[in-house]
Amino acid sequence: MSSAAAPAADFRRRVLAGEWLAGSFINLGSSLTAEIAGRSGFDWLLLDQEHGPGGEETLLHQLQAVAATPAAPIVRIAANEPPRFKRVLDLGAAGIMVPYVSTEAEARAAVAALRYPPRGIRGVSKFNRAAGFGLAFDDYYAHAHERLVTMAQIETPEAVASAPAIAAVDGVDVLFIGPLDLTTNLGVPGHFDDPRFADARRSVAAAARKAGKAAGILLTVAAQIPVVRAEGYTVVALGSDGGSVTAGLLAAAVALRGK
Repeated sequence: MSSAAAPAADFRRRVLAGEWLAGSFINLGSSLTAEIAGRSGFDWLLLDQEHGPGGEETLLHQLQAVAATPAAPIVRIAANEPPRFKRVLDLGAAGIMVPYVSTEAEARAAVAALRYPPRGIRGVSKFNRAAGFGLAFDDYYAHAHERLVTMAQIETPEAVASAPAIAAVDGVDVLFIGPLDLTTNLGVPGHFDDPRFADARRSVAAAARKAGKAAGILLTVAAQIPVVRAEGYTVVALGSDGGSVTAGLLAAAVALRGK
């Protein structure tokens, strides 16, 4: 197994075993904050290519930085489009988070884009970072479908209703709630305590549990942790590098000004 594939293999096993897996979002496009986060004790990091500012070269540097840490690097792509999967996976991501997966068909398309033929439609190239630049290609080709993690984001009422069908798709490992998008699409933007959002969370967690998959979510405050943990969420991210930097700098400025 190549060094780039190693975190993926262990992480997917842990995901499907229902382990509590602590993560954070990396949205500044910085390889330095990615490395700091990777050394901070997280099990996984979400490198954001949907809303984050970085491009593919930035992502490569982030993946190289995280490879020197125990954290598994998951990349959120901007859209459920096959070329986006191929580029990110060849760079050595341990898995992909796919935004706005609202139907079973969209979930199947995501899994197909992540897997090589005959299991999917991912383009094949031996010389890439994920396959050890060709040195570990045979092993990677044979086992990538067993090692790479697919996180389907649940961000619409349609996705909540389709959660059982999405979870039942072979290769979908995590139903991951995007809280701001989901609350917005439920008509209660940012109201994370709203009963409609709570009902949606519980429905998604139940669907994941019934299918033997994991439920995941991004949290903004630590007080939410026991709530979602009790509901059955196990792949849980708290905050982001951008949020941490902003909060830290604001606190320092306030302290210096005595306000």
